[in-house]
Amino acid sequence: MPHAYHNPVSIHCGRGSLERLPTILAGRRVVVVTFPEARELGLVSRLRELLKDSLLGVIDDVRPNPDVAHLSALYNRFWQSPEACDAIVAVGGGSAIDTAKALMVGTASGQFDELVGLLATGKPFAPTSVKPLIAVPTTAGTGSEVTPWATIWDAARQKKYSLHLDATWPEAAIVDPELMLSVPAGTTVSTGLDALSHALESVWNVNANPISDTFAISAVQDIFECLPALRADLGNIELRERMALAALKAGLAFSNTKTALAHSISYEMTLRYGLAHGIACSFTLPIVLEKAWARSPDRDRTLQRLFGPDLAAGARRLRDFLQGLGVKTEFADYGVADSEAAAMIARAMDGARGKNFIGAVSAQ
Repeated sequence: MPHAYHNPVSIHCGRGSLERLPTILAGRRVVVVTFPEARELGLVSRLRELLKDSLLGVIDDVRPNPDVAHLSALYNRFWQSPEACDAIVAVGGGSAIDTAKALMVGTASGQFDELVGLLATGKPFAPTSVKPLIAVPTTAGTGSEVTPWATIWDAARQKKYSLHLDATWPEAAIVDPELMLSVPAGTTVSTGLDALSHALESVWNVNANPISDTFAISAVQDIFECLPALRADLGNIELRERMALAALKAGLAFSNTKTALAHSISYEMTLRYGLAHGIACSFTLPIVLEKAWARSPDRDRTLQRLFGPDLAAGARRLRDFLQGLGVKTEFADYGVADSEAAAMIARAMDGARGKNFIGAVSAQ
């Protein structure tokens, strides 16, 4: 069976790779989108030194899980003067990059309400204008630097919107592990488990192919070996670099497959129970592994490369790994009754991401 793999993002990785940013921008005028703590960490001053007169402004009030209530005013201010900058540089975790992806897509009116209306249709659309994006992750997990997706939340209406256009691929990604040295243990674990979920979700996926498998298998193996060690030694640059590359490989895997059932479940867990994304999409991984097993001979071969031939042993290994990092692995641990968990899984299976899961196909 023929397969296709496509990823247009130019990738620059390794220690000190942030220094390449001026060369990548080639004199273009930029706005930086980053997280509030970036100033006290010295990151904003470093960017000013690097970019000099090319840096026109800094948006540093990014919030976790970017919500329409906050994005609306931010977006409308940004697009008041469409010619004001040539590109956007996103520096931060998934929330900073998702916020930048929302900003990069210009509507005819320049108003955020129009963008939300277009997203609500669930159909692709052609933006009126687009700002190129350079994505610089400061956590090892999101993979957003090499994917075209962004999640926009509407907590008030208990909704989420997925932004995914041909135009929302970043132009370039800079993956510098030196930027990740200050990430605390909890965030290191949560984002690392997001990357693990990306990798595994790309394996038990109807869109999997040999190239995505190559990235995914390597990412899972690295995360299993590296994340517990990094949690115990947060200042270890070699471990930070390995996790940064593992998250990048996971991003390259799911950039072509999309995510599947565990992520589909996670959206409801985040909206209804306030669970952080990395935990929400990873605590169900053992449950989903059990549902993925024996659904496809081809997928079984890949899963068995990671977990061996015994499902019970593989699921136990995955549970032990998560629990060893302090993650509870049952719905009941988060206050979800068995009946509601079953209903949540059924709803997730029927969602757009859930339909990517090999178990959803074989269940039809």
